[in-house]
Amino acid sequence: MMRFALPIRFGIATSGSLIAYFLILSLFGLHTNVFFSLFNGVITGFGIYEAIKYFRLEEGNAFTYGSGFKTGIVTGFLATIIFTVFFAFYSTEIDKDFLPALSTAWFRDLRNFEAILFFTVAIMGFATTLVLTLSFMQLFKSSNNPKN
Repeated sequence: MMRFALPIRFGIATSGSLIAYFLILSLFGLHTNVFFSLFNGVITGFGIYEAIKYFRLEEGNAFTYGSGFKTGIVTGFLATIIFTVFFAFYSTEIDKDFLPALSTAWFRDLRNFEAILFFTVAIMGFATTLVLTLSFMQLFKSSNNPKN
C-alpha cells in the first residue's frame, strides 16, 4: 500500500487543482467554453510529471520504467475519476443551468447529453494521462546504452 501513497497524494492534489480551475472559470462564466478545458491537460501533466519526478527521487537506483509508469497512471487516473465525479455532481446538483447552457452552445439535442458528456470528460482525462505518462517516462527512464 505504501507504494501507492505517493501517486494517491499527487492524484488528489491534481484533482483539487482541476476542480479549483473549473470553479474559477465558473466564477467568470467561462466554464461553458470547452476550449478552456485544454488547460486541464497542462494541470494533469504537471501533476503526473511531479509525481514521477518525486517517485524517482525517492527510489533512486531502484527506479524502473514500470514503477514510474504505474505512478503516472495511478496519479492521472485517480485525478480523472475524482474530477469526473465532481463534474457530474456540479452539473447535476449545484448548477442545473450548466448542462443546458453547454448543450445549446455545442449540441442541439439534450437527450443522453449528460451521460455522453461525463463519459467524454473521463475518456479525455484517461487519454491525457496515458499519453503524458508515456511521454514523461522518456525523460525519466534510465539509459541502457553503455557509457564510454
